[in-house]
Amino acid sequence: MMPQYKNSMSKQRGFSLIEAIVAFLILSIGMLGIASLQMLSLKAGHTAELRTMAVIKAEEMFERIRNNPAALDASTAASYVSATTDSGTDSDCTATLCSYAQMARDDIFHWKADLRNSLPDNDNTTASIAVTPVSATNPTATVTIAINWQERKQEAQTMDTMSYSVTAHICDNAKC
Repeated sequence: MMPQYKNSMSKQRGFSLIEAIVAFLILSIGMLGIASLQMLSLKAGHTAELRTMAVIKAEEMFERIRNNPAALDASTAASYVSATTDSGTDSDCTATLCSYAQMARDDIFHWKADLRNSLPDNDNTTASIAVTPVSATNPTATVTIAINWQERKQEAQTMDTMSYSVTAHICDNAKC
């Protein structure tokens, strides 16, 4: 009985080279999967950061409009209503006393400059403000802000167009 026990011990001498290679292959496939998930996580984090910046900039413009509600009137020259398609002008309203219309154009100028500096691909970053003025049926002005930018795709060397749009009802001092 003793010789059989000794014979079975001599056959077990550790791992073979094939077993070690198979274990290494399984470990390598797992590490590649983890690296792929890490890349997707970084991309999603970057996209979330840019979307957050767009939300912050849209809210910033809403606050500028709320501080200057008189410029929501469509009859005011160079108001938020008429200045939505251009980039505004730098009226330096911090140093001089400006009219409501000048303040609106100054707000748009500084907001669009900040927006281009905050989002990637400055040349293709666009923003628009659409204002539906106060009417007899609607006592608040409807303001829609849309921000568009481009972000590089992970898989290809092309760009993805990203956008953020939000609408708010803002009270005009005379009507609310």
